[in-house]
Amino acid sequence: MPFSLWFVVAGALLTLVALLGTALKRLPLSAAQVYLLVGLAIGPLGIGLLVFDPIEHAEVLEKLSEIAVILSLFAAGLKLRTPLTDGRWRLPLRLATISMSVTVGLVAVAGHFLLGLPWGAAVLLGAVLAPTDPVLASDVQIRDPDDRDRLRFSLTGEAGFNDGAAFPFVMLGLGLLGLRDLGEWGWRWVAVDGVWAIFGGIAIGWLLGRGVGRLVVHLRRQHREAVGADDFLALGLIALSYGVALLAHTYAFLAVFAAGLALRYEERRHTGEKPTEEVEALAKKAEQEEVVMDETSAPAWMATAVLGFAEQAERIGAVVLVVLVGALMTSASWTWPTLAFVALFFLVIRPLAVGVGLLGTRTSGLQRGLIAWFGIRGIGSVYYLMYAEVHGVYDLFSGAILSVVLTTIAASVVLHGLSVTPVMEWYARRGGE
Repeated sequence: MPFSLWFVVAGALLTLVALLGTALKRLPLSAAQVYLLVGLAIGPLGIGLLVFDPIEHAEVLEKLSEIAVILSLFAAGLKLRTPLTDGRWRLPLRLATISMSVTVGLVAVAGHFLLGLPWGAAVLLGAVLAPTDPVLASDVQIRDPDDRDRLRFSLTGEAGFNDGAAFPFVMLGLGLLGLRDLGEWGWRWVAVDGVWAIFGGIAIGWLLGRGVGRLVVHLRRQHREAVGADDFLALGLIALSYGVALLAHTYAFLAVFAAGLALRYEERRHTGEKPTEEVEALAKKAEQEEVVMDETSAPAWMATAVLGFAEQAERIGAVVLVVLVGALMTSASWTWPTLAFVALFFLVIRPLAVGVGLLGTRTSGLQRGLIAWFGIRGIGSVYYLMYAEVHGVYDLFSGAILSVVLTTIAASVVLHGLSVTPVMEWYARRGGE
């Protein structure tokens, strides 16, 4: 496609998104469905403007999806203002550990016996599909940092944690396929790919998030410095936490999410229980430069400004990646075994995994049912799939795994996109729980 035409397509799409933004909120239709349709229209199944081989261009797709995911993870961390001592945190943690492990295991069994994949490829398929998506799940995530609804909080936290927590299972799948050294009796996988990479990534992100947050607030309050450029602060903290985590051979997704959590924690440490919207309302009555250096409003203004930028960047990433997924639909599979697998995944595996993970928690049956249904799959799965391709899967079972993953993502975009508006409005009318 000519370079100039790229600008025409991008400009038309972004303008369409802006014009339809309000209308989409009233319709049983999501923005992701519009992006997917655009991808289908300009891809090989449509007019053929966007044609590329996902295997040949796996590295490009890996980097694009990686950027979209880290922006979304940072934003998800900033949204979660609930105190760390609050019992609600047990819900996303259990979903990101117990439920995700059950999901990987059940998908591996289904992939082996239903799709005929060898165990290594089946485990890898489970790891790719296990994490819920932080990019496309904004409609079911918390509406503001002070929202503590168990349903929204659980889905937001789960998407933040499990996009990094899925990495050990990806490494296990690659190891079973002979593409990674798991160590004798799996010691390396447990110690390095598991314990060190997970907890090291969280620690790096947390320390950097708190350190940068403290420094900025101190400079603004005491020295009237570091004022403005909150977009650079967001990008700087994301890049810093991601880069340091990679250099330390830890999971950088978890580091970025933890950095967002830590920055929000630092804001709450100064602001206390006062709701963020109250601080922002007071802030709007004064000049911005006075607000960002004020003893009371500086921390909240910093967190709000950084979150606003991160969310805008996240939306742009979603547009790009879902359009690309739409263009890749020629690689999807609509055979009966694949369709049966997708139905099994959403109607049996996800609900069973959520039920096991949340067993004994203070969640209602309705909340567990909605958490089970809104396990949205999307850009995170694209990243893990492309990561596996780049690390050698292209010589093995990439075609089979690729077709199943793309079909699952497309089904998720359509089914969850159609149901999210009416279902969440119905849930809101019930007053949440």
